[in-house]
Amino acid sequence: MLPPSQTASMHDMPSRRDFLRLSIATGAAPLAACSGSDAMADYLDAAARMRALIAETPDIGALVRYATLAANSHNTQPWRFSMRESGVSIEPDMARRTPVVDPDDHHLFVSLGCAAENFLIASAAHGRPGALNFEAVGDGRLDIDLSSATARSDVLYDAIPHRQSTRSEYDAQPIAVADLRQLEAASAVDGVSLILITDGVGREAVVDHVIAGNGAQMDDPAFVAELRDWIRFNPTAAMETGDGLFSATTGNPSIPTWFGRMVFDWFFDKETENEKYAKQIRSSAGVAVFVGEKDDREHWVRVGRSFQRFALQATALGIRTAHVNQPIEVANVRPVFAGWLGIGEARPDLVVRFGTAPPMPMSLRRPVSAVLAPSI
Repeated sequence: MLPPSQTASMHDMPSRRDFLRLSIATGAAPLAACSGSDAMADYLDAAARMRALIAETPDIGALVRYATLAANSHNTQPWRFSMRESGVSIEPDMARRTPVVDPDDHHLFVSLGCAAENFLIASAAHGRPGALNFEAVGDGRLDIDLSSATARSDVLYDAIPHRQSTRSEYDAQPIAVADLRQLEAASAVDGVSLILITDGVGREAVVDHVIAGNGAQMDDPAFVAELRDWIRFNPTAAMETGDGLFSATTGNPSIPTWFGRMVFDWFFDKETENEKYAKQIRSSAGVAVFVGEKDDREHWVRVGRSFQRFALQATALGIRTAHVNQPIEVANVRPVFAGWLGIGEARPDLVVRFGTAPPMPMSLRRPVSAVLAPSI
């Protein structure tokens, strides 16, 4: 399924320029230094520990840790894991909803699908292959039944601790056709279609749709407030919560929280954000759109699994990914975007740019003890 002109084939903080402009204007540069290199070193150590390789014979907690390294909206980590006699269940943590940007919990269930796929890949790699049971998904629960088999590792498993959402400009270099085919093959999940947009005309059209969605969101004070609440402006704040969007992961300087919130309110504007997203998409090799066969929780989970596999394969190939979901997050922009894609009344579920770029600092996750209950 290809959009016009094709022949084959979760929001960021204010830009670094904005922070630096304000720093120059107010003499705030010393505030960034006050955030402390020691705190940043502690942050990087914590991120590395969270991504430590799994032992040869892991317990469920180790597998859950790898599951939590999955992509998720705003890094809210909206999941809870419970041990069962036959395996593990994953349930949504409704206290971590983002009701403004995600009023129907679409992103939340996509995030659960990402986590489930990480768990399935990791458990299979250690001789405990799992099967995902959708019977309880209508009630919000995913059950994974585990069995025993020969350990089966693959490149996707090896990529789990290295995958990240790289929210920066890329180098604008094209991706080899063979690599695109590998991305398509890895992301193949029943009930999900993948559209790859790699030509300049197509990417420019995506820019227009992203700007339309972003403009609507920037005009909504509730959206802006919700996003700000999930931003962590310095490593200390990020380590205190273990979640959210840490400024350093988007290339921005670290500053005290009180000052960061002021900076955000002063400089988070539609024109600057539109310019940033346009540059980021134009610097990307392409855009991937994931479309579920049905618009329901089961298929949202399936989309999450498909994207997670895509992102892990991209990581294995040295390709970066980042979400540009604005066209699917605004109700009156989504059908226009779907019409351009040529998918009729189907719902486009995720929009992801990809390309090559240096890595950014990794985001944190909450400890396993915060997300894993002993049994149900």
